[in-house]
Amino acid sequence: MPGVPTKTRATRREDPIELLRALGLRMTPQRRAIVAEIMASNGHISPPAVARRVRERVPGVNPSTVYRTLATLEDVGVLSHAHLESGAEYHRRSEAQHVHLACSSCGAQDSLSLQEAERLKDMIAGHHGFRPDLTHFAISGLCAKCQASLAREANPIRRPARRPARRRPPARTRAGRASAG
Repeated sequence: MPGVPTKTRATRREDPIELLRALGLRMTPQRRAIVAEIMASNGHISPPAVARRVRERVPGVNPSTVYRTLATLEDVGVLSHAHLESGAEYHRRSEAQHVHLACSSCGAQDSLSLQEAERLKDMIAGHHGFRPDLTHFAISGLCAKCQASLAREANPIRRPARRPARRRPPARTRAGRASAG
């Protein structure tokens, strides 16, 4: 992490508040609330969502304080961010070992473990020796539900056309002629 001394980078059990203090940052009520919100969140959370949730408890938190705190927590190794369909979102670094999948149609999100994505990573690495960071962005596409919906729209079920009722032939007389009836 550039600019952050190795001894102030996070290990799994270190307290983020203590890491920020070690960098000489004051632990204001706003900063404490931001850290608490991030650490209480499961999965991904966007900076605007962090700001909104923190303002519910500590009115007047400036969005720039949220962004700076998130960036600092990332620099010390507590958080990682990924670029998803909706923009940058943060999650605890310990939860970062997956590849993001995002549906371009409905916004559904899923993930692949790095083990599941290993073939893709190897294929990309084989291309001129490039080593990708698959955890930093989302792979956009269509989820199974949206694919099925598109398939139904492209191939609507065609019901057989109703045949008009058959007209009965006129009754025949004994002489074999049709009656005028």
